[in-house]
Amino acid sequence: MAFRKKADLVMDYKPDILIIQECECPEKLLFNDSTPKPTDILWFGNNKHKGLAILSYGELKLNTLDIHNPALQMIVPILVTGGGYDFNLFAIWAYNPTDPDGRYVEQVWKAVHYYDDLLSSKTSVLVGDFNSNTIWDRKRREGNHTNVVKYLADKSIYSVYHLHHQQTQGIEQHPTFYLYRHQDKPYHLDYCFVSEDLANRVESVDVGDHALWSKYSDHVPLIIDFKDVLVVTH
Repeated sequence: MAFRKKADLVMDYKPDILIIQECECPEKLLFNDSTPKPTDILWFGNNKHKGLAILSYGELKLNTLDIHNPALQMIVPILVTGGGYDFNLFAIWAYNPTDPDGRYVEQVWKAVHYYDDLLSSKTSVLVGDFNSNTIWDRKRREGNHTNVVKYLADKSIYSVYHLHHQQTQGIEQHPTFYLYRHQDKPYHLDYCFVSEDLANRVESVDVGDHALWSKYSDHVPLIIDFKDVLVVTH
């Protein structure tokens, strides 16, 4: 929450695209005069203090696709244009407390099925807070983390963190979330999955440092540097 209070710190990465969960609505994003202003802002949510924001900088433009399902409000398909290449961005905050089928990864499970045709095309990026990890799989629940990963892999869509750092789902070495901001309660909950054609464009994948970010949030940023585009989710 209160992204405006840590915006300058995030902007040190010089992002082209930001995906911010628990972000205040645009009317409340009162940046410092020296803070770079986004080219485009999309925001989704029912609580003006706590929604999903997507911000672009430079020449990049954001357009919500008509296929967007309002029932999956916090998983938003967006066409990104104006850079060296166009791609479909799925901005994700896997959280819906009113869904009886499950509020967290179950939302992603529903989304990958609903957007199946779009995901079958190339140039797809799914990035954000999935609120999930293989360690919490419920074997009797189909919509678990492992099955989401497998479903995407069957479409040649992979987690760039796991590819780049040669990690295995469930035993990640770099946490993205610290419960109550405690260093001894680390989890990996934030991901960036990309289609195979875009995976070849990934130049680096970095995870923020607990010592720096715990002053501001229980999450640390996930930073993905594609050729020509830097994507940060926090």
